[in-house]
Amino acid sequence: MSADLSVTHLILEASFVVQVVMLILLVASVSSWALIFRKIRHLRRADDGAEAFEDTFWSGGNLTDIYSRSEQPDIESGGLERIFRAGFREFTRMRQQNALAEPTIEGAQRAMRVAINREMDHLESHVPYLATVGSTSPYIGLFGTVWGIMNSFLALGAMQQATLATVAPGIAEALIATALGLFAAIPAVIAYNRFSSQSERITNRYEMFVEEFTSILQRHLQGRGSVER
Repeated sequence: MSADLSVTHLILEASFVVQVVMLILLVASVSSWALIFRKIRHLRRADDGAEAFEDTFWSGGNLTDIYSRSEQPDIESGGLERIFRAGFREFTRMRQQNALAEPTIEGAQRAMRVAINREMDHLESHVPYLATVGSTSPYIGLFGTVWGIMNSFLALGAMQQATLATVAPGIAEALIATALGLFAAIPAVIAYNRFSSQSERITNRYEMFVEEFTSILQRHLQGRGSVER
């Protein structure tokens, strides 16, 4: 490819509107990639934290001890640990008030449901932005392409004798906008689907733990066991 038709040259020589479109798509692509890497680390920490706490929880021992250790300020807590603390804190509070078994369990469940909703908001934070980039970038790129081709044909009509060499640069710069739109959209859509699946899997893990933990608390209230696994 000659220097006159290099991608850099075409971008620099593009019309102002097409350059603005390219800049928007570049910003969308860079920001989505930054978000992708951040969410990868975030979801990995959430998954590893849930697995580590489940190992501690099911290893045996008193729940009060687990709760006390999780409250220590020097220990970084994960999502599942925060759900456990919310439920056990409410369970203990209701027991201290000599509440009946059913209201006690319902109170603990409500506290854990609220904690799950907080964790879901945290897991899914900023993920819709990827869906926005994935759905709008192709259309933004298409707008730049249509605008660029329109300008090329307007310039073509003003020429006495048009050749492919005079039209090709304008069409090429217009098509770059479409390419940038796809470049921004494809990774964003893939990442959005991946993160949505991971968030749903982690949330299901939280909900299963709530059901199992509720059964343990019910057994304790019915006098068929201590507050242990």
